Amino acid sequence: MIGNLEEIDPNDVAAIFYQPNDDVDRLLADFAQDLARRGVRVGGIVQRHFKGANGTHAMCAVDVATGQEISISKPLDSGTMSCTLDTNGLAEAAIVVSQALHDKVDLLVISKFGKQEAAGRGLRAEFIDAITSGVPLLTAVPRKCLVDWRAFTGDVGTLLVCDRQVVEEWWRDSSTRLARSPAFSPSCSYLATIIPDSLMTAVRLPGTLAPKAPAGLPGRLRKTP
Repeated sequence: MIGNLEEIDPNDVAAIFYQPNDDVDRLLADFAQDLARRGVRVGGIVQRHFKGANGTHAMCAVDVATGQEISISKPLDSGTMSCTLDTNGLAEAAIVVSQALHDKVDLLVISKFGKQEAAGRGLRAEFIDAITSGVPLLTAVPRKCLVDWRAFTGDVGTLLVCDRQVVEEWWRDSSTRLARSPAFSPSCSYLATIIPDSLMTAVRLPGTLAPKAPAGLPGRLRKTP
């Protein structure tokens, strides 16, 4: 749980809510790349998935500012399709995120809040630093981790549907507001793109309000083939 949540502008913390069939990695990478081309200072990481020559699954984190790829997984063995996270690679990815915060980028992207972060590992500490820094943050959260994300953030932040236009509109609003206040209550069009109640019913926390509606991202990346 993050402290001093009352000081955090919920419009500066956006998470794309995605389902297994959504290509959220491509959405984040393309969005980050396009923002960088427009001159936005974007930092952080996105994820890339690929298969090795022997059919094993692998993952890497991509620095959105430089395009550097960092391997964050290692195959269990040559006969399995699964992989395990590489702690050295995760440590390198964490350094990229921390450096972006130090550089005071316009937008910070962290690929996702997944099961590692939900369990207190992965980039959880970097998420805390990002959310409390005041730098606009864009991330993604899978349905299976939504309850953990809401508990972690105290339900502060904006949930976006997995749609490029929604993300663009969130970023347009976030980047053009000169003054931010926790009491700010935007009425921009992206807020009308509500996540269907049928999707949220199963993941609501007792005693909390339904998550806030949708929002966007940046970078300079090599596109996934």
